[in-house]
Amino acid sequence: MSNSSSTRPMYLHSAIELATLIKTGVTTSRAVTELFLERIHTHTHLNAFTLVCAERALALADNADRLQQAGIRLSPLHGVPVALKEHFQWAGTIAHYGSKARADMVSDHNSALVNQLMGLGMVILGKTSMTEFAFGLSGQNPSFGTAKNPWHATEHRAPGGSSSGAGVAVSMGLAPLVLGGDTGGSVRAPAALNHTVGYKPTSGLLSRSHCMPLCETLDVLGPISHTVADARLITQLLATPELEDEATLATAAMRTQKALRQNAIAPSQSHLYYLSEAAWPATLQPAAYANWLDTLALLRQNGWTLTPWTPQDLAFFTNLGNHNSTILAYEAYQAQGHYAEDLQAPMWAVVRARIMNGKAITQTAHQDALNIRQQVMATFNQTFPQGAVLLMPAIDQGAQVLDAEDTNHIGLGQLLRPANFLGIPAINLPTGLDQDGMPLALQLLAHQHQDVLLLAMAEALEPSLPDTRLAPPSA
Repeated sequence: MSNSSSTRPMYLHSAIELATLIKTGVTTSRAVTELFLERIHTHTHLNAFTLVCAERALALADNADRLQQAGIRLSPLHGVPVALKEHFQWAGTIAHYGSKARADMVSDHNSALVNQLMGLGMVILGKTSMTEFAFGLSGQNPSFGTAKNPWHATEHRAPGGSSSGAGVAVSMGLAPLVLGGDTGGSVRAPAALNHTVGYKPTSGLLSRSHCMPLCETLDVLGPISHTVADARLITQLLATPELEDEATLATAAMRTQKALRQNAIAPSQSHLYYLSEAAWPATLQPAAYANWLDTLALLRQNGWTLTPWTPQDLAFFTNLGNHNSTILAYEAYQAQGHYAEDLQAPMWAVVRARIMNGKAITQTAHQDALNIRQQVMATFNQTFPQGAVLLMPAIDQGAQVLDAEDTNHIGLGQLLRPANFLGIPAINLPTGLDQDGMPLALQLLAHQHQDVLLLAMAEALEPSLPDTRLAPPSA
């Protein structure tokens, strides 16, 4: 598919491209919203959405058009549709968090980011499907139906989770932009498996107020989009860290917010470090490994200087996953254990077991893991070069067929969790397809609060990669 927006169907336009068309009067917010609502209706078999709010969306679109006609645009994304992962609160809508244990729970308030999106003049289409209680990276949800990865025509391949519907929705042109959550890779996994961009900001940069908690220490909100520019812009507009948010390092977060809003995105050099193979936390399958080598070669051909980086402890990234699991299980049980303890509450056995694993973890063990996290964060800060960006694989293989025990995508978590444990920003970009036509991806990481640098490098890197705007054959 061509990278030219003039030859791409409007439903596959980026958020910025749509905003330009609306701003210049080529189309209206209502027309664009109607297009996406029709796309969602036509592709209900993908299970990408759990809730579609057509009347609300059209009302928001009409209001955006009225304001523009009066010469008022609330933001650079005024009138552009957006969708939400199911774990956001939106007053008057069901907030089941992917679990039938909460099937009748209706929100009486909005998440902070929902209010922000409407304040930006954006149009919320509805909510996308997710893994139950956001606890899983394959994207499975037997309770409400697992979203279908659109890159395989006959087999039900994993959509990636826990923001499963979000990745499918953007890839298939059901929404140009979706906000999700990333506790252990839950934005980046579905983005990687669906050939889209997934960005996890520095912990605390976006407000988590009134969003479903899974793990207070590790929960982060972030976008899935067609382009790095879209991810940068929506983060720039939403970056209002709250001082009462314990995950926010207030001063540094405010500096990051200011830098984002100053639009300081020009990278100073075309230089990247890449993680040495000996330090990878997971082994890449042959197709993914070949793609990794091809990608490095392609970047060098395009003028990028690549320097290997090896941590002093080769198991550095591998060990992060173990401590990460302790924190995640303990805090997940504290947050959602009351549902898992109720054996009468309908819940997928796999997720119930994951939550219940946290019951046996002592407060002392949890605190020990938190202490280790602080030590490891300091080690990374001291040993990885300042002002640098680290390149590493995002997935060990393309999306696999779903399995009942949800064990086919362990390597995915091993590669993605380190960024959450370190509290650092990370973004993945598509790098091509495997032998089955399933997407593959790389990820870029930077130091805490170096989001501006990370996004700049990712945006500069994007044109050097194979067709990053490729869409599924059925799109």
